Amino acid sequence: MNETPQRAIWGSKIGFLLAAIGSAVGLGNIWRFSYMAFEHGGGAFLVPYGCALLLAGIPLMILEYTLGHREKGSSPLAFTRVSPQWEWAGWWMPTVALFGIMLYYAVIISWCINYFFFSFNLAWGADPQDFFFNTFLQLSASPFELGGIRIPILSATFFVWFICWIICYREVNHGIEKACTVFMPILFLLTLILVGWTITLDGATDAIRDYYLKADWDKINIFSHFNDPDVWSVWIAAFGQIFFTLSLGFGIMITFASYLPKKTDIVGNALWTSIINCAYSFIAGFAVFGIVGFMAKAKGVAFNEVIKGGPQLAFVVYPEAIRQLPFGQSLFGAMFFLVLIFAGLSSGISLIEAFTCSITDKFSWSRKAVVSGLCLLGFLGSIIFTTRSGMLLLDITDHFITNYGLLMGGIFECYIVGWLLKAHVARSHVNRSGGLSLHVIWDICIRYFTPLVLLVIMLQAFLGELRQAYGGYSADALILFGVDWLLLTVVVSVLFTFYPWKREKLKKRHHVAEDQLLT
Repeated sequence: MNETPQRAIWGSKIGFLLAAIGSAVGLGNIWRFSYMAFEHGGGAFLVPYGCALLLAGIPLMILEYTLGHREKGSSPLAFTRVSPQWEWAGWWMPTVALFGIMLYYAVIISWCINYFFFSFNLAWGADPQDFFFNTFLQLSASPFELGGIRIPILSATFFVWFICWIICYREVNHGIEKACTVFMPILFLLTLILVGWTITLDGATDAIRDYYLKADWDKINIFSHFNDPDVWSVWIAAFGQIFFTLSLGFGIMITFASYLPKKTDIVGNALWTSIINCAYSFIAGFAVFGIVGFMAKAKGVAFNEVIKGGPQLAFVVYPEAIRQLPFGQSLFGAMFFLVLIFAGLSSGISLIEAFTCSITDKFSWSRKAVVSGLCLLGFLGSIIFTTRSGMLLLDITDHFITNYGLLMGGIFECYIVGWLLKAHVARSHVNRSGGLSLHVIWDICIRYFTPLVLLVIMLQAFLGELRQAYGGYSADALILFGVDWLLLTVVVSVLFTFYPWKREKLKKRHHVAEDQLLT
């Protein structure tokens, strides 16, 4: 019988951290966090956001690192070792990541690539909104009106999947680790340059002071406004943002932690990953509020008349602001979209890695063959999002995946670690692994508090669906491209469980030598 090969490990601690931070830092850090802060009390939003980080984000990050490190496997293998009946949930997380998110995420990155080149001649002209929706996307009126493929978007999407294939083709310590040691320093440097440039613009500091740092405490004061649903919605939004921004519920951090050596600082790594990710969101917010404030003053309108959330912030508001710059328009635009490209790619490769590791763990197939097949399937699956109705389709799919798929994944892993494995057993493993130790309060968070918060967020989203159809879409569109897409990932996950694991896979954990420690 052939001996099971030793599991790959990260080449260095900094390489692992950059890969984990790269997975967490994505497009949402730039356009989602800033808009949420604007909507929910400015600087006051940092209070519930910080509470969410401490009480849900970091505990869940520690949970995923612990599960991956203890079981030395992807989420399907880790879940199966704890409880075979829950293998399907272990498959669901990376399935949602790749076939629920990466299919359209690659297309959004392709928009950024197109806009990077548009920056050199300011191709969006005097009306960036009309250019984005009518010229670039040629957006259909309905999700069912596919209207043909947009070749510039398709070409860039192919390039995105090709780059991801090149990076993921090699073992994690030679592919993703090396890519992130290049991507992340460039991303951080460009972001700091953009922030420094932005705050020098006329009107930028006023907007940052009045709309970003100035706190509206009434919006978060649950003691004075206990029965006000708007106040509670701010806290729920903060917990939801923390969960989404840290790449939790994808199976990514479980996979990444499975490549750590036996002696490693699980708590310290979780703290660094979580805090740096959130700090990046906060710093990037200065660039967002600064450029929007500059544009508002240049046009002589109120700040809240020009700021928008989501993709419109990047592809409508920013191009309009760039057009107003007194100098360096092309350079500023190119740097901004390059930041988005690097942020997107660093997250995209981690989405692919989670599923790749799951397949190789179960079937022992060649990594190169698995990555090649997944990237080909991924590109083919992305094509529907390159059509004229692509933005509408991805909006619906993203809404259901993020509001239900990821949250359910988080609830499942809290149950599996907190109740089946037992939280104190997981905590003992962390405390034996070296580095910072965990307190019993972590057990309480994982068993009770965190899953309850995730359940409340999910129920709030569901009740919102009942009150009003999301985005004004028809019920048919929401069911087909939202509910059915999500259910399809469940079916695929269950199908994977019919193939039995090799017995040695379930018994042996591939720990490296006791004295091997990342330096």
